[in-house]
Amino acid sequence: MPWGILEDNYMDIVPGTIVLADQSDVPEQYRNISRHLLKHGTGKHSHIILAPQPSDSPNDPLNWPTWRKDIILLIVGLSAGVVGAYGPMISPGMVEIAAALNVTVNTLSQATAWVILLIGISLFIFNPLAKKIGRRPVYIMSSIIMLSGSIWGSFAKDYDSFLGSRMWSGLGMAPYEVLVQCTIADLYYVHERATRIALWNMFLLCGISGGALIAGYIIEDQGWQWTFIWCAIIFGILLPLVILFVPETAYRRHNYEQQLAARSTTRPDEKSDSEKKGAPSEQEDTVESAAVTERKESYLRSLRLWDGIYTDTPLWKIFLRPLVVFFYPGVLWGFLLYGITLSWIVVFSVVNAVIFTAPPYNFSVSETGLISLSPFILTFIGEIVSGPLNDWICLSLAKKNHGIYEPEFRLPPIIVSCLIGVVGFFGFGATVHYQTHWTGPVLCFGLANMSLALSNASVFGYIIDSHKELSEEAFVAVNARNLLTFGLTYFVNDWLARDGVLAVFNVLGAVFVAVNLLTIPLWVFGKRFRGYIARNEALHRFMHED
Repeated sequence: MPWGILEDNYMDIVPGTIVLADQSDVPEQYRNISRHLLKHGTGKHSHIILAPQPSDSPNDPLNWPTWRKDIILLIVGLSAGVVGAYGPMISPGMVEIAAALNVTVNTLSQATAWVILLIGISLFIFNPLAKKIGRRPVYIMSSIIMLSGSIWGSFAKDYDSFLGSRMWSGLGMAPYEVLVQCTIADLYYVHERATRIALWNMFLLCGISGGALIAGYIIEDQGWQWTFIWCAIIFGILLPLVILFVPETAYRRHNYEQQLAARSTTRPDEKSDSEKKGAPSEQEDTVESAAVTERKESYLRSLRLWDGIYTDTPLWKIFLRPLVVFFYPGVLWGFLLYGITLSWIVVFSVVNAVIFTAPPYNFSVSETGLISLSPFILTFIGEIVSGPLNDWICLSLAKKNHGIYEPEFRLPPIIVSCLIGVVGFFGFGATVHYQTHWTGPVLCFGLANMSLALSNASVFGYIIDSHKELSEEAFVAVNARNLLTFGLTYFVNDWLARDGVLAVFNVLGAVFVAVNLLTIPLWVFGKRFRGYIARNEALHRFMHED
């Protein structure tokens, strides 16, 4: 293998490795099925063989009309955006809120740390529940928790009550950090997912970066309690929308060979009502018409909170799988790179109010919120650039590698994100320490965020390509970075006061560089790691569905 990637000595084709020179458009899992039996898209997608193959049931979420799917995504995406804003929204007013609650800024910043800890813990609770009992009850529980937590926070009169409301809300934030990705996989075919994932990322971007921007003006003009009141109002609108228009998207679908066998037992003269009448299919641009094997579920029935069990795998095993996949080398690398970078970025939201409301900057609360424009714009640019850049590099390397694609081809763009992050983290500490014009630290703040946007395509692309069947568990493992973020945000203001901003961000920058350098051994040994995992039969039995 060229460029230093070591071949696996035991397997010719390691999971994740794809022979792009094979021009067949039939997805790998359907290669043993005759092409004419596979369902295709319609309209401009009529040449695409659908993956996954939908069942014949009108209740299969893959067969729902596109407008219905997009409404579901819009509602859960908006909820995810507000959840994204909920954490950092108090950052512009940290000094003011600390004074109102009669605590120090460091104590108040610990409230953010506890929110992050609860998110990390609840990921390991809600993910097994969502796989076992479905997405809908978890979404509804999460929305109720966020609504009640926002109302509680608006009435908090002391720090203990304020902390309690934040911790309670943190419990409800986790599902919207992980489950939206699962919902997209439930609803859309592979060729439809990229746009929807990008849309979901934009919701999160607007929430995380835009939340502090708007909150600065709310805190200055209406008071800090109104940040919670506005969240309560928005969740008060979104909760009924979730209840009324977000049905269960989990679905127990037989493999396609079983579906074909069941279909072949149907008498040839048995046709669905729609076939007899020549009525058009309700699905606008997805699947060709097929025999309906069960009655379409009524709208009222779709409103039920719970509809049974969606996997026979024991709950304890679902709970343990993210803990096991965490130690897969590629996932552990993703946790460290994504987790360290994001944790360091959270530090900005904790310390910005302390730095920019003091001399020499003397920003007001609203001006401190405006600092978030820099990461908002630069993250937006990073998101636009990262996908095409990553895909172009992958295709170029695969072409030079005789048409063979390796997931490690996702890794070279880390060089770009690392260089930008070095400027962001080291530059922020230096510009604040030497009291440059405010544009210096604000630009570095944005560059640090941009580095995360650029590296995300490599991190999540590598994990998905290497461990496609375990991507959901891998995302839970990677998002356990909340535990890491908790530890840092809990004491960062004390550290800042003791050692100064230059020393703090020099340490953060050095650790950032160190975890980026771990990409080198993953590039060299990644294929062998994937081969070893694939050959471990005991691990395979434990990690896959019963």
